[in-house]
Amino acid sequence: MGKYVLGLDFGSDSARAIVVNALNGEILATSVKYYPRWRQGLYCNPAINQYRQHPQDYIDVLEGTIKEALAQCPTGTALKVVGIAFDTTGSTPAFTNQDGVPLALLPEFSENPNAMFVLWKDHTAIKEASEINELSAHWETDYTAYEGGIYSSEWFWAKALHILRQDKQIRSKAYSIVEHCEWLPALITGVNKSSDIIRSRCACGHKAMWHDKWNGLPSEDFLTALDPLLSGFRNRLFENTETADKPVGHLNEQWAKRLGLTTNVIVAGGAFDCHMGAVGAGITPHTFVRVIGTSTCDIMVSSYKEIGNKLIKGICGQVDGSVIPGMIGLEAGQSAFGDVYAWFKRVLEFPLKEILTKSSLIDTETKNKLIEEVTSCIIPSLTREAEKIPVNESTILATDWMNGRRTPDANQLLKGSITGLTLNSSAPRIFRALVEATAFGSKAIVDRLRDEGIQIDNVIGIGGIALKSPFVMQTLSDVLNMPIKVCQTDQACALGAAMFAATASGIYNNIEDAQYTMSSGFAFEYKPNRATAAAYQKIYNNYLTVGQFTEDNLL
Repeated sequence: MGKYVLGLDFGSDSARAIVVNALNGEILATSVKYYPRWRQGLYCNPAINQYRQHPQDYIDVLEGTIKEALAQCPTGTALKVVGIAFDTTGSTPAFTNQDGVPLALLPEFSENPNAMFVLWKDHTAIKEASEINELSAHWETDYTAYEGGIYSSEWFWAKALHILRQDKQIRSKAYSIVEHCEWLPALITGVNKSSDIIRSRCACGHKAMWHDKWNGLPSEDFLTALDPLLSGFRNRLFENTETADKPVGHLNEQWAKRLGLTTNVIVAGGAFDCHMGAVGAGITPHTFVRVIGTSTCDIMVSSYKEIGNKLIKGICGQVDGSVIPGMIGLEAGQSAFGDVYAWFKRVLEFPLKEILTKSSLIDTETKNKLIEEVTSCIIPSLTREAEKIPVNESTILATDWMNGRRTPDANQLLKGSITGLTLNSSAPRIFRALVEATAFGSKAIVDRLRDEGIQIDNVIGIGGIALKSPFVMQTLSDVLNMPIKVCQTDQACALGAAMFAATASGIYNNIEDAQYTMSSGFAFEYKPNRATAAAYQKIYNNYLTVGQFTEDNLL
């Protein structure tokens, strides 16, 4: 008789649910569904970097993915599900009322983007982040110390303050704030008071400046000095946080019926996708795990002894228990990776979507099919041609800051750059430079961690790009001059969530035991070419020079 768990992974565009046999790690079924409102582009304004998601989108895909996944399983599987856990993007906060309900679920706010979850890549709060950094630098306690020393516009307090300043209606109703990864467990366990929501160590430690050293969140004096609009929120938020291996409650009767499960299902605490993904990939000390997608998130774990009193500069935080309880979790990452390639693809699509669509030579159906066929072939074709270009032939150099820089040293004001163009600069050559740029940005993170005394022995890659793009992964291996193992499953984040569900429900005593039994292993390994790695080291030095020039002169 199996014991089954559900791992739910809520990404930027879609959510996926997997049903896993907790006793051996076998994945019985997977379901992926896109957020319906998000897919239509609702509530977003890319021109000002505004990206909002409606909580009803999360509810719709929660129900849809679980039901669809369970329908693929043998009869009776649902009755044997004992645990469920969520990972989500972050920092993705929303304002709530006193009952813990996100304001967008109230009728009067149902179409107000400021009442919705503010997606991690929303950069509307650059000004507020700058103010937090300025105040922290002069305050008696540096509340950014365990978050790399630089607060980002992608994070909790900057986003909250920006919306409070912008929207009087929200100010009048907002009682508290919740992260996406905290709200989903609260939702299905029937929490009906904001104060009863179990707070995520991962989310709060990395993004909300929570730390035991100063008894939780930044002081009321600090927050109100930042802006009086924040008055009272600290007392209405939380003091304690919990690691995600602990249960937060049982599935309540309403949601058990809605999902076709039982009220015996234990719900684990929530955490961010990349942190649970690192667990799903088999992270251990001295392993650098890269979650590679539209952006990257880089995760490491370290023993208390090895970290000691070190404060790692310029990363996205060091938090006790944010990845594996009993260890310090380290987070870094790039604000754009796959998104850089997607941007270039959109540039090349211009004649298709703006010229071909107006052609009178072919009928509409044929035009649509042709456009779909060509757009689907752009990246594969660029890749084939870019692979043929020798490293030492390219004159083009790019930086990867098309969406700002997350690490090292967060700066969302930065812009990407391309230099060294000639009349011979073809699309494949530009694409190759962009791939190299994303690899150079990765190396900058590795170098910073090593410079700060963190030992890195091996690299694990997870995500769609890691599994599907040998050119990108080989370039990354050559630039890092390190082997890269690629996780077998394309659902490492959801598998990591399943491991937390199995631990919270008591099947395993700790996350490490769950990893040992439930791991999917590795699909393959990329090894660096020594000659190419040496060539890339020289080009990387030029990347640093161009990046410094950009940062000094083009803000």
